[in-house]
Amino acid sequence: MNQLKLYNIDQCGYCSMVRDTLTELGLEFKKIDVPWSPWLRKEVIEVSGQHTVPVLVDGETILSDEHEIIDYLKRKYPLPTSK
Repeated sequence: MNQLKLYNIDQCGYCSMVRDTLTELGLEFKKIDVPWSPWLRKEVIEVSGQHTVPVLVDGETILSDEHEIIDYLKRKYPLPTSK
């Protein structure tokens, strides 16, 4: 499995939603903290083509909307169902 990368700002509510989902699903991820100023987020722009966060990278998959990220994570990495 590829290491998940989350471009993040700790004070960002949308980033927090994604971090909470990653934690709930028990997924390990690399948190990459980016500058508060959108115009200083060169790495985010290089990866996603935009300057907003959160951005999730899972191998070749790059997502940049918190709702799309959460839906993707729940589909790709569902919690095991109890028997």
